[in-house]
Amino acid sequence: MKNRFSRGLLAGIASVSLLTAAACGGGSDKDSADLPKLDGQSIEVAAVWTGAEQKVFGEVIKGFEDETGAKVAFTSTGDDIATVLNTKLEGGAAPDVAILPQPGLMNQFAQNGDIKPLSDDAVKAVEDNYAPIWKELGSFEEQTYGVWLDAANKSTVWYNVPLFEQAGATVPENWDDFLATAQTLSDSGVSTPIALAGADGWTLTDWFENLYARVAGSDKYDQLSTHEIPWTDDSVVETLTALGELFGNEALVGRSGSALQTDFPTSVSKVFSADAKSAIVYEGSFVAGVIGDASDFKVGDDALWFPFPAFGDSPEAVIGGGDVAVAFGDNEATKAFLAYLATPEAAAKMVSSGSFTSANKNLDPGAYPDDNSKAVGQAIVDAGDNFRFDMSDLAPAAFGATVGSGEWKILQDFLKDPSDPAATAAALEAAAAKAYK
Repeated sequence: MKNRFSRGLLAGIASVSLLTAAACGGGSDKDSADLPKLDGQSIEVAAVWTGAEQKVFGEVIKGFEDETGAKVAFTSTGDDIATVLNTKLEGGAAPDVAILPQPGLMNQFAQNGDIKPLSDDAVKAVEDNYAPIWKELGSFEEQTYGVWLDAANKSTVWYNVPLFEQAGATVPENWDDFLATAQTLSDSGVSTPIALAGADGWTLTDWFENLYARVAGSDKYDQLSTHEIPWTDDSVVETLTALGELFGNEALVGRSGSALQTDFPTSVSKVFSADAKSAIVYEGSFVAGVIGDASDFKVGDDALWFPFPAFGDSPEAVIGGGDVAVAFGDNEATKAFLAYLATPEAAAKMVSSGSFTSANKNLDPGAYPDDNSKAVGQAIVDAGDNFRFDMSDLAPAAFGATVGSGEWKILQDFLKDPSDPAATAAALEAAAAKAYK
């Protein structure tokens, strides 16, 4: 899945410090769920996670086991979780709980009657601890099915601090400032100020979605996400026009052919390496992990991020992804486990290593291991109902999540030649209309 992988420099650093100070407020009286004793009961939980992520989730499981006496067996499905779960369903061996990486998959299981609505206790925990948008994202036809255990912030723009300092560049507040900052970097000798990962079509959908949320606003974002308005809408053309100003500027992004041959990990390494040729890379909060794996740059020091810039005076928004827990089982241990996952206590265990981020508004930010992960999480909480889920993940896979076709391919074509936004909008509408039938 996609989510796997400042007013100047001093102000950008100061904003993180303010978040750190805000973390001193302590915990919440909702830190623990009122869980029953479940000695002798056992459940199976399935998720895509392996390795370090599975280890972190193991601490959440342990917390539940310690409080209830129940036993939880974890099964890793690998990335193709939909196929694994459907096979298990056909064989009558579905897990009691599954952690799904897309709300569309949750909706599919809910529509088929495969998963159970949350218990009253779990619904109350969601209402107490999350902004309403998260209950909405976890619901289908007015029934709440999901608890959002992880939330990825995909509105983070990462930059090379030394190159910014050398150029005298400042952190931009809006789209015009963003283009001007990139030009300042170019003028200073940075050969390709912005590293685009055009070889991975999903990164281009993320560019579009973030800019669209700011150009069109939340209501239109929701309407386009469900194809209630066509992709030929003026708001889409306006967004593509603005995006085309960036994609078509070789001084800022280099030649399109080079960008189309650059995958996501390479785009990060172009910015964060000893001989960096780029100073900015846009992608989600998971960039931090790639930086740590691929370079000597230190996140929070010489590798920082700023929020995706506003368009004019548009309100702040966060586009993201996440993992939602749903129940295939209907026993007491399953119901209690889902209620537990919605608590700040479970959220604190999930975020403790920095591998996960939580939208739980009652989580003490001090549970995060460092200032960077704390700031990323706080941005999600502060967004509240202005958070929107990744649009291409909400779309039918044929349109929003298929290599070489649909939105991925059309936006790659647009990167190659951004001269006709209206024609690109028409191509997107034709593909969407076919996929949404």
